[in-house]
Amino acid sequence: MKVKKLLARKVLNSRGEPTIEVTVNGHSAAAPSGASVGSHEAPAFPKQGIGFCVDFMKSFREIESVSFREFDDLGKVEHILPTVGANTVIALEYALLKAMSKGNVWRFLNPGAKKLPVPLGNCVGGGAHAKRGIDIQEILLVPEGKDFYERYFVNKYIYNKIGKVLNVRSRTDEGAWAPVTSDMNALSRVFDVVKDSANTLNMKVGIGVDWAASQLWRHGAYRYKNLKGGSQNLTRQQQVKLISEVISRFKLRYVEDPFEEDAFDDFGKVKASGTLICGDDLVCTGMDRFKEALRHDSVNCIIVKPNQVGSLIKTKEIVDFAARKHVATVISHRSGENLDATIAHLAVAWGIPYIKTGIYGDERQAKLKELIKIEKEI
Repeated sequence: MKVKKLLARKVLNSRGEPTIEVTVNGHSAAAPSGASVGSHEAPAFPKQGIGFCVDFMKSFREIESVSFREFDDLGKVEHILPTVGANTVIALEYALLKAMSKGNVWRFLNPGAKKLPVPLGNCVGGGAHAKRGIDIQEILLVPEGKDFYERYFVNKYIYNKIGKVLNVRSRTDEGAWAPVTSDMNALSRVFDVVKDSANTLNMKVGIGVDWAASQLWRHGAYRYKNLKGGSQNLTRQQQVKLISEVISRFKLRYVEDPFEEDAFDDFGKVKASGTLICGDDLVCTGMDRFKEALRHDSVNCIIVKPNQVGSLIKTKEIVDFAARKHVATVISHRSGENLDATIAHLAVAWGIPYIKTGIYGDERQAKLKELIKIEKEI
């Protein structure tokens, strides 16, 4: 494929913050931005700002005469990462993939793909995603079902029911309900609603959490504003005890970032049968940190976010390596999202077993509806 026309412009994400959109041969893509950002992520943009990146891409002629035939050819543009940041590179690579595949990315990458990911649905939240509310960043639904659409339906049904039961109208940046209550009360109410809904639907639905504990870790302690109705500071040992108790009490299926981003040993202390202990800030889609986590037996699951590392090649490498090590992967949206649905295609093409997209909002629904469309095509 010849790159005949390359454009770039500044657009707003779902948080109302600027990001970059890149268009290649009429196919556009934009990179998301996170509110809860690990310190080991590649910088989203350089110090010169997004305007510099837009101007850089407008004058970028290096790839116009190159023929792109294979996915690995995307690596030819990744050398600009230090200059323009991870979001610019990912937006460019997404746009290139769309142009190469004429919009059908999953089939271009893996025409034999058969499986759809399980949608982890963010139903209740707080932390860095809300101005007030619970300290836990996300309470997630983990639905079972015969196909993707059934799991999508279950998430949406329970999400709506939780809103009514909690009698809450405010939402987080990702569209989850944002109640003003303690973490344990919120978890308990959600747990009850999920059990009741699962019985009504005759379905199995698990509960997960994204603790985003790095956001709570300050000056050697986990500092909560509303853990059990009031503020508390917990030591490392107390945090391990709390997480273990919560996993047991609520039979959690999934626990993401229960400890701060460098606590490799603490992650390894809370493994439980049937529970995915997932690293996001711990790994930041970085191979070296993932291998460190494996050496410490820290996780059996990791988040992958292409714009954490600024490279689709490196993201694919870590997904394949995780599969060989029997570690589950979750491809994830970010807090500041857009209507781009490329991660839905990557989840299918790369056989990623889970996807986090949220449940409510146009930017979240874009990924879910794309997966429903792909399921019909398969």
